[in-house]
Amino acid sequence: MKIAVASDEKCHLTDVVIEHLGDLGHQLMLFGPLAGEIMPWPLVAQQLAEVVADQTVEEGILFCWTGTGASIAANKVPGIRAALVRDGETARGARWWNDANVLVMSLRATSPAIAKEILTAWFTAEVKPEELPCIQLVTAIEEKYSAQT
Repeated sequence: MKIAVASDEKCHLTDVVIEHLGDLGHQLMLFGPLAGEIMPWPLVAQQLAEVVADQTVEEGILFCWTGTGASIAANKVPGIRAALVRDGETARGARWWNDANVLVMSLRATSPAIAKEILTAWFTAEVKPEELPCIQLVTAIEEKYSAQT
C-alpha cells in the first residue's frame, strides 16, 4: 500500500513508525521534517491531506504534538476523514464506523508500542457495510459546505 506519512517534527516515534511501515512492505511518501523540510504543522497536514484526497496515496498517517491541530487542518481538505487515535480500539472504530483515511497520532501521548498496536488495528479493520449510510451522510455534509465556497 502507498501511504503518506507526515509530522511537524522528526523524533523517535516517527522513526519507529516509518521503520515499522517499511517492515510491513508499505511504500511511503514522506512530508515535512520527515522529508527534511521544516514547515509549520498546518502546512504539513495540508500536504499530506492533499495527496490522500487526490488518491496519489491510499492513506495517510500524520503526527503533531497533541494530534489535534493536525487533525483539524487535515479535515479542512475535502475528502479527508482524519481521526485522532490514542489506542487500537479507537483506530479500529475509526475504520469500521467512519471510513477514516488519515490516521493521526499524538507525538506527546503515543508510545512506540501503542503506535504499533494502533497500526495493526488500523490496517486490519474495514468499513462495516451497515455504516455506509452514515458515512454517506458525512460526505453529504462536506459537499454541502464545499459547494458554498
